[in-house]
Amino acid sequence: MTAAEADRRGGLQPLDPELNRECREFAEALRGLFLGLGVSVRRYASRCYLNPGTLSRYLAGSRIAPWEFVEELLRNLADDHAVRLDEQARAHLQHQHRAALRTSASIGRAVQQLEGQLHAADREARQAGAREEQLDHALDDTRQSIADLEGRLNRLEADLGGDPAAQRNAEGHSAAGPALLAERDALAVEVARLSEELDLARQHAALAEARCALLERQLLLVEQQQGADAAAAPPARTVTRPDPGPPPKVLLVDDRPENLLVLEAVLGLHGHELVSAASGPDALRALLDPDDYAVILLDVQMPGMDGYETAAHIKRRARTRDIPIIFVTAIGSDPDHSMRGYAAGAVDFIPKPVDPWALRAKVAVFVELHRERRHRR
Repeated sequence: MTAAEADRRGGLQPLDPELNRECREFAEALRGLFLGLGVSVRRYASRCYLNPGTLSRYLAGSRIAPWEFVEELLRNLADDHAVRLDEQARAHLQHQHRAALRTSASIGRAVQQLEGQLHAADREARQAGAREEQLDHALDDTRQSIADLEGRLNRLEADLGGDPAAQRNAEGHSAAGPALLAERDALAVEVARLSEELDLARQHAALAEARCALLERQLLLVEQQQGADAAAAPPARTVTRPDPGPPPKVLLVDDRPENLLVLEAVLGLHGHELVSAASGPDALRALLDPDDYAVILLDVQMPGMDGYETAAHIKRRARTRDIPIIFVTAIGSDPDHSMRGYAAGAVDFIPKPVDPWALRAKVAVFVELHRERRHRR
């Protein structure tokens, strides 16, 4: 079977003729993997809960697929067809993916980056929701077990408290009383443990849902600019009411001057005041007057007081604990670092090298949320 025949059988669209070399190489590699599944575009899109048009664009190279999609495709090949890439081939594929992202249009990279983050946040939200449901059922079952034990204890007490003949008949059961009490006490401890876990799971689920909502809003801002030139104005504001107050502040924290210059160049002239800090202590000093800070962009890897420690100090202060923190980091995609960042108080991440469109969208959302809160006061 020729490549063209295989493409037609899978329902693939032709490769985008405008692709650069890096994007074409990645698209060709992705198409080869997809054809190994032996299913149509529409069928696989349904399996992955994707719009068929989106999947077609991934396979035509006009949109770079998120790495999470590639990983799922590799899992499907391994599970359904026992086709597994060795470590070297997988690393090469990931290198092709990064090269395609790096050389694609900036706004496309921003959409891709935000979609990848939304995919991860949605997965986390679903997992947290499933865990919440599991704990809720376990708690109900344990409480029902306690109720059943209480009933047995009440019946036993009634048997032992009746007439002498009934007491003689119940003597053989009297030893069960302490065992039932011990079992009830153990279940009560389990209820307390499950209740605590359920509270944490609900908080986790709520935070994950909030991250999904933020990312969807960020994606909307970027997609509104999908047809704009890269040098055009930043994403359109979502608040239409006039804002007579002072411009919201954005705190930029990075120990490298060149990184601060990049952030200032990307975010300058967009309706908010930029305040720069070269270290964690400098950031804390800048926040001694925390009024009108809409968001903090905080580098993770800084000498001395790193981003995690700086965030912890910010969250301990009553006047600054509600200022959202975005970690700007080269390690934000690592799940362990992400969890540590969220535990320290971060609400979002943006990876280095920073994509201007994604950064502007993230900051714009938090600036608008700040304006909305100010209007409600």
